Amino acid sequence: MLNNFILLAQAQHQLPGFMIIPFLLLIGMIAAGPIFFGHFWEHNYKKVAVVLGLTVLTYYLFVLQDVHMPIHTLFEYASFAILLSSLYIAAGGIYINVNARATPAMNVALVALGAVLANLVGTTGASLLLIRPFIRLNVHRIKAYQIVFFIFIVSNAGGLLTPLGDPPLFIGFLKGVPFFWTLQHLFVPWMIVIALLCLAFYLVDRRNKETYTPRPEVLAKVEERTEFYIKGKRNLAWLAVIIGAIFLDPNVIEGLPHIAYDGNKFSFLREIIQLSAAFGCYRFSSKTALAGNQFNFHPILEVVFLFFGIFFTMMPALQLSAEIASSPQYAQYITPNFLYWATGSLSGFLDNAPTYANFLSLGMAKYDMAHNSVVEVRQFATGTGTDPITLTLLEAISLASVLFGAFTYIGNGPNFMVKAIAESAGIKMPSFFGYVFRYSIPFLLPILVIIWYLVVHLQLF
Repeated sequence: MLNNFILLAQAQHQLPGFMIIPFLLLIGMIAAGPIFFGHFWEHNYKKVAVVLGLTVLTYYLFVLQDVHMPIHTLFEYASFAILLSSLYIAAGGIYINVNARATPAMNVALVALGAVLANLVGTTGASLLLIRPFIRLNVHRIKAYQIVFFIFIVSNAGGLLTPLGDPPLFIGFLKGVPFFWTLQHLFVPWMIVIALLCLAFYLVDRRNKETYTPRPEVLAKVEERTEFYIKGKRNLAWLAVIIGAIFLDPNVIEGLPHIAYDGNKFSFLREIIQLSAAFGCYRFSSKTALAGNQFNFHPILEVVFLFFGIFFTMMPALQLSAEIASSPQYAQYITPNFLYWATGSLSGFLDNAPTYANFLSLGMAKYDMAHNSVVEVRQFATGTGTDPITLTLLEAISLASVLFGAFTYIGNGPNFMVKAIAESAGIKMPSFFGYVFRYSIPFLLPILVIIWYLVVHLQLF
């Protein structure tokens, strides 16, 4: 596998390699900033992200004279930022409290519930609805590892069953992958991943001792019965509007107003509806719910600014990886094993949605199939095209893009959001590399290897 990747890396490309420096610099700043120059980073991360993003954007516009990639990226970023912001505001007005004892079993039950919920309201929606009650439930024993496992399970792996679950799968649905394809082909891997992650979480959480014992009257109340308390239920309707608007894609539904450019239809009606719903959420939200959640805009602003820089600085990285891997002479190396590890590696350190789209195009190009044809994407997904193995190729791409999205803070949008909310609640989260080396490698990576071996390599499921 490594030899295959090296051979692919030797392909020629037109974009200069030094253009990935701003992306690497931004990732390095995100990783090192909070550790080595925390005060500077806290007050200047917005400027750093915007300047680096604009630097790459300027190079594309005035040196390469390429407006296509920046415009596509701008629309993708706008949709991403508006959806996350809308969900954040809607969830911020829904106060959920769990009257229960924070045992390891209760924590596992809550994240398992989040894994199911993620397939209905998306990993972002489920994360934002449950992270605050999860923190409150464990307030007397909260540790960083609990937030990390929450990210693993609720913010990523949970959303593997429907296109609503995670952005990469939704992109596949918009391109032509049948809606129930994920449930049909990824259910068993989802069960294995969630079971193994929940087991690991339970075993680690058993070692966590409460830092203080609740007062007797509080202990008596939580042990009397387990119940959920929800304030701000009206926001559930706004939340449904935001999620429902996701389907208003002019590339799927004919007649919707859109912006036409370069043969593509870019939505703006969907974004207007989501922003309007977000305004309605905030304007009419229960003040009690907002106060209970200690709602403020700092976490979402951090995500919006940092991902502005990430989206635009990663343009060269995505383009270079696509150019390297799409050379016809290397088509023989486009196998399920290669796609799993290549898609996963990039999904962990780039945003997993565009990574999914790039490798879907790559896998289809091997069989001279067009990724912008709904019919051919459906044939690729069902294995009814030129080669039935295309079904396995898409399984490898889908599994890797979703599961590896949990490998770093920047692999998937909800990761950074959950981190920011946890830090605003006073939880000391691990650094970028601390997250990877202390949690992703020892806990997540072995499970990713198991899934690769059983599902992709042996093709048992």
